[in-house]
Amino acid sequence: MQYTARRWLATTLLLAAAAAAQAQGKPPLKILVGFPPGGSADVLARLVADGLKDDFSPIVVDNKPGAGGRIALNMVKNAKPDGQTVIVLPSGPMVLFPHVYKKLDYDAVKDFTPISQIARFQFGVVAGPASGIKTVGEMIAKAKAQPGTSSYGTPGQGTLPHFMGVLMEQSSGIQLNHVPFQGGAPANNALLGGHIDYKFDVVSETAELHHSGKARIIAVTGSKRDTQVPEVPTLKESGVNMEATAWFAMYGPAGLSGEALARLEKAMMKIVRDPTLKDKLVKLGYEPIGSGSAELAAAQKTDLARWEKPIKATGVQLD
Repeated sequence: MQYTARRWLATTLLLAAAAAAQAQGKPPLKILVGFPPGGSADVLARLVADGLKDDFSPIVVDNKPGAGGRIALNMVKNAKPDGQTVIVLPSGPMVLFPHVYKKLDYDAVKDFTPISQIARFQFGVVAGPASGIKTVGEMIAKAKAQPGTSSYGTPGQGTLPHFMGVLMEQSSGIQLNHVPFQGGAPANNALLGGHIDYKFDVVSETAELHHSGKARIIAVTGSKRDTQVPEVPTLKESGVNMEATAWFAMYGPAGLSGEALARLEKAMMKIVRDPTLKDKLVKLGYEPIGSGSAELAAAQKTDLARWEKPIKATGVQLD
C-alpha cells in the first residue's frame, strides 16, 4: 500500500510538472535510443537532451536496445506525430539496413520525418604493425602484387566497417579478404597480434593506437582530414576516389506537424551550433553539423544510393 501511494504521488508530480511546463510553452519530449546506456548513441542523446531543456520539459531519454536499433525505430514509427517522441540514432539503420535486410519492418524514408543531422564522423584505414604498410599507395601495391593475401577485420558481417572495406576494393581495384569477428575488440586484438593486416574503424576509437605507434591510420575516409589525426591524409589525397562518413541524427514519426517540426528543427540547429555543445562533440571526435530537416533528408538520400552498390556486391542478406 505504501509503495502504491509513493508511485501515485510520483506520477502526480510528473504530470503536474508536465502540465506546468506546457503552460509555459514547453512541451514534453521523449528521446528514444535503440542502444544500451553508455554507448555512443546514448551519450549523444543525453547531451542533446541537456541542450534542449530550455525548449522542452520534461525531457526523458528512454533506452530501448535491441535488433540494431530497430525496436526503438518501430516505437517512433508508431508514435503520434505531435513532436513529443523522437529518436537519436546512427545512420546505419537509415541507410544500410534497407539494403542489408531481406524484410525490414519499416521504410527508412516513408515512415519517418527527418529533423536534424547532429554530427558526422569518419573512419580510418588502419594498418597493423605486422603489415609493414605505411601508406595507402603501399597497401594497394601489395594487394595487386600479391592478390588474395591482404585481409581486413571488422566487428561482423553486414556492419559499416565491412562495407567500407568493400567500397575500398571497388574504388582502388584491389581484393581484400574480409574477416568478420564478434565485435570490435576481437578485431582489434587480431590486428595488433598480426593475424589480419587492416581494419576500418572510427577514428576516435583508433587515434590512441595510432599516436602510441601500436597501429597506423594510413588514411581517413571523409572529405577532409580529421582533427584528431591531422597528419593523416584522406583517401582522395592518397589517390583513391572514395569518400564515406557516418552520422548521428534525430528523426520523428512520419506526418510530423509543421509546427512540431519547426520547433524541433529550430531548437536542434540552435543547440548543436552553440559553442557549449559544439565543443563537447568535438572532444568526442565528432564534427558538429546541426542541420535542418531538408539537409538531413538529402544526406540520407545520398548515403542510401552510395551504399547500394557495395552492399549488393557482397551478396549479404540478413533475415
